[in-house]
Amino acid sequence: MKSIQLLSLLSLVITFLGCDIQNEAKTLRLGHGLDVSHSVHKAMVKMGEDLLERSGGKLKLEIYPSQQLGTERECLELLQIGSLDMTKVSVGVLENFAPKMKVLGLPFLFRDRQHSFSVLDGPIGEQLLNEGEQYWLKGLGYYDAGSRSFYTMNKPIEKPEDLVGEKIRVMESATAVNMVKALGGSPTPISWGELYTSLQQGVVDGAENNPPSFYLSRHYEVCKYYSLDEHTVLPDVLLIGTYVWNKLNEQEQKWLSASVKESVKYQRVLWAEAEEEALREVQKAGVEIIRPDKSLFAEKVKDIYEGYKDDQDIYPLIKQIQETK
Repeated sequence: MKSIQLLSLLSLVITFLGCDIQNEAKTLRLGHGLDVSHSVHKAMVKMGEDLLERSGGKLKLEIYPSQQLGTERECLELLQIGSLDMTKVSVGVLENFAPKMKVLGLPFLFRDRQHSFSVLDGPIGEQLLNEGEQYWLKGLGYYDAGSRSFYTMNKPIEKPEDLVGEKIRVMESATAVNMVKALGGSPTPISWGELYTSLQQGVVDGAENNPPSFYLSRHYEVCKYYSLDEHTVLPDVLLIGTYVWNKLNEQEQKWLSASVKESVKYQRVLWAEAEEEALREVQKAGVEIIRPDKSLFAEKVKDIYEGYKDDQDIYPLIKQIQETK
């Protein structure tokens, strides 16, 4: 009799413990390199709030901004081994881990912003997000990062020839390196966190990025020329490690995907506002805004596309993107 009672009690304890474990909230840790005032960070905060509400408190998001957990590359490596759950990186860095992503970094690939949204929100964008799974990285969505343009310390860039001899900081991206070389500049890969000091010390003569990043990084304090050639429309990608994704049940995956979708919509609105504010504020700070003839720059990089004609992975993607309405 005592044995039966003991077994019954043990069964009840196991049941209650099981319920506690089942009801325990899961926390997803997200690390990224941007400032807390950046539109992407604000959209992540919004995503965390939405996820908490949508899941009834069962899924939480902890965000670590400003490279607290490492550079973009380091965060990707942490995702691959399961030591970090989520991160946000530029496509330029991601191409080192998911090679087909390099197509999005090709200069003057998109006709305009709406064309880029049509591609990223459609089947091509979905295909590229899934491309990283074989490298233990699952893409969840694209954040708008606008168009990248050159900013310099010593002289304005009005035509490609002005880049000759200029040391230009680029991301750790072969595509970005090749683009700057094609335009006549000297590409110099430097991490984002080290760039301000590198500009101050003259290690590089300039860099290339979108208006909000130029403004929020305070690089305008050193670089007084911003040339809006808008050579690339390079999105940011929100990712989760496949180790973590596969541990989420189907419902949890749906909650997270839905929250990401809302976050992306919210960020695009914030981004448009941030671009206007950034250009307005850097001009107030004495930065000269140059609007060069983009066709001169596009002409100079045509040979980059010729180099992909025999690439059976990338060239079909280029054609599909160019044909997207």
